[in-house]
Amino acid sequence: MASEHDDRLPTLLSSLPASSYYFSLEFFPPKTSSGFSNLQARLARMATALRPLFVTVTWGAGGSTATKSLELAEVCQRQVGLTTVLHLTCTNMKRSMIDEALEGAKEIGIRNILALRGDPPREEYKDATSADDSESGSGGSGTESNQEFTWAADLVRYIRRKHGGYFAVGVAGYPEGHADESHPEQGKQSVEHDLPYLAEKVAAGADFIMTQLTYDIEAYAAYEKRLRGYTDPDGKKLFEKIPIIPGLMPIQSYQIIKRITKLSHAKLPEKISQRIERVKSDDEAVKRVGVDILSELVEEMKTLPQPEALPRGFHFYTLNLEKSVSFILERTGLIPSISSEGSVEDKDGDSASDSDVVVVDSKQDPPTIVTTGPVDSKNEKGQQPSGFIRRRRSSVNAQPHNRVITDGRAEPRTKSRRPDSDTDPPGRGPSPNLKLTSQHLARDRGTGIPAASPTRRHSLLISEGQGSLGREATWDDFPNGRWGPSHSPAFGEIDGYGPSLKVSPLMARKLWGYPRSREDVTELFRRHVLGELMAVPWSDDIDPDLISAGGAASDDGPKNSSALRAETDVIRAELQSLISKQNYWTLASQPAVDGAPSSDPIFGWGPPGEGFVFQKAFVEFFCGRDEWEEKLRPRLMKYGSDVLGWMKTDAEGVFESSELVARDQARKSKPSSTDTEKENTKPASPLQPADQKFSTSTSTASPSNTVNAVTWGVFPSREILTPTIIEAESFRAWAQEAYAIWNEWKRCFPRGSQEALFLEKMGRENVLVNVVGQAFRGGHNGGKGEGARLWRILLAEEGDEKP
Repeated sequence: MASEHDDRLPTLLSSLPASSYYFSLEFFPPKTSSGFSNLQARLARMATALRPLFVTVTWGAGGSTATKSLELAEVCQRQVGLTTVLHLTCTNMKRSMIDEALEGAKEIGIRNILALRGDPPREEYKDATSADDSESGSGGSGTESNQEFTWAADLVRYIRRKHGGYFAVGVAGYPEGHADESHPEQGKQSVEHDLPYLAEKVAAGADFIMTQLTYDIEAYAAYEKRLRGYTDPDGKKLFEKIPIIPGLMPIQSYQIIKRITKLSHAKLPEKISQRIERVKSDDEAVKRVGVDILSELVEEMKTLPQPEALPRGFHFYTLNLEKSVSFILERTGLIPSISSEGSVEDKDGDSASDSDVVVVDSKQDPPTIVTTGPVDSKNEKGQQPSGFIRRRRSSVNAQPHNRVITDGRAEPRTKSRRPDSDTDPPGRGPSPNLKLTSQHLARDRGTGIPAASPTRRHSLLISEGQGSLGREATWDDFPNGRWGPSHSPAFGEIDGYGPSLKVSPLMARKLWGYPRSREDVTELFRRHVLGELMAVPWSDDIDPDLISAGGAASDDGPKNSSALRAETDVIRAELQSLISKQNYWTLASQPAVDGAPSSDPIFGWGPPGEGFVFQKAFVEFFCGRDEWEEKLRPRLMKYGSDVLGWMKTDAEGVFESSELVARDQARKSKPSSTDTEKENTKPASPLQPADQKFSTSTSTASPSNTVNAVTWGVFPSREILTPTIIEAESFRAWAQEAYAIWNEWKRCFPRGSQEALFLEKMGRENVLVNVVGQAFRGGHNGGKGEGARLWRILLAEEGDEKP
């Protein structure tokens, strides 16, 4: 059961000095098990290095996503020891799930809830309530209805009614107004329109307000001022002394900042936008500018008026990344800084403790002791031993396995002590065979006992990417959605809230009409590739402001980031053929590129003019199960892994891949011992005779996760950068979302309608396929280059020629 320790936010804030500053961090549950494991290590490091007052964990409504939220919250609260605020949405969830979530939070010791509405209520969660169920209106005791949960204020009231003051409850605020696609009336995105709703949430029992992200200091200052001076119809100043914590998101990349501001309808001031636009092709430069921008924003917020005895807080949306937020916190003085010598000027005193000692061995000289910590390096006479060398502290020695503890400088051989005891037993002298080893071995007090955990200064250095262990924090520093490494905590959607259509049911029907046949869906994808339709349900982001009444792109539609990328023009003809002739519904694709300059207007990325970029062609699509089994799979299996790499899955998670097929074939044709050497030096031909029966290997378990880099760049004095990769684990994780979107689309129509039944059937009957063409030399070259072979194979234009 929950701990008796009271770490509710009002209690924590009351213990802080009135003039102090504090900060908090937000995390979301990673989509893969390896990402979840890596996030645990990252959380532990950030807890040591940054020491936030609390952290928040986002909520995914329903099913496994909700379970992952509770699991991550437990890691934060119990394992890492951080006060945790659990997000909780109330719409589109059965009441029993809300009760289970609140009880689960109690069980793991969580005493803080951020009460949110969530997506607009959907029809299937508005079950009728019997007349006998009358507890506080609809959705009474014993029912599965949550009809009473329409707004976040309903959830706040419910928590107070069921749990009293056990939880501290926070609610969301919107400095620039709440953009709600379910209520798209013009002019409704405004602070004044939102005020009565926010007042209702606070009156219902909210303890603090956490705002949506903002980059506009003027808008935020006006928002706080308006709230502090607001008086409700009863004459109460509900917001006068309530904590208002601004939400801030470090700028991780150009694409992310453009997308997140579009989804949230948060304004990006012109001056900030210009600074980012100037460096948009260089991710590292964007992050550096982003640190500057956020640091300036924090400093400006520090100057805003604050109620007496109320400390000022800042909430950072980390996207499960640590480098940028670490620099921002240090630069703004929210955490102690690293001095020029590398130590943390920490009032807790750990800057003068936990010295790290390693031995630098030499064949000619006795071992030299090198210290990276602030030990007293003088001997008993106050002299500095010549063997001691001080160097800048680095994360190289932060972990216990990197530290070697020595007894001291070597003693004369005749006075050598036993290496396995502090002193010799009485009456027994040292063994001659051990005289040469004492300077290399640890005393028995330290043998097998881990050294102290990394100190704050070491963890902060790692979080900022410094030292040889800095890569622990920065290896996934440039997230690329589902095309990044699946073991990254930041893998997948940038918001962490799970799959959705990104638009309201009303907008979905306006965009995609009323599909009732395969031809209807094919026509949507055809129009999308031609640039006539802004998006399909699986598009990353959609801007409703750029969509005309008929669902088509507006005049400047193709120029905005919701439209297809410019490189799609290179393979538009091939995509049209796949859609119209093969009925393959393409979700993602790219052409082959062979050494385009990093300044190329279409394919370039990274520092302009400094390097070259490469791409393999790939395409991902839905196709019918019959098409897959009877035509496409046999065609793909004619080619070896040096020509094609492919994966397939379905709604049931049945997974097939070229890797599994190759492994299965190798297992069935094990070479004899006499042929092993020959087999190893000359691989078998990847071609399988056309008249041979194909054996397939399927799996619902996790396969080995071979990584196929499909985009990479080469730059001077840097390792090869691979921003886009395709791997089995990430494909399977994405497939769960891709099939969930069929259900999201279905819910835009009445239950049992022809459209809903058809879309449900499509989710069952289509398989998801990803195919990579391994060749890239010569690029696409109008469909004639070696890199265009993928399209010829998929369109069956190669015939029966040998691969």
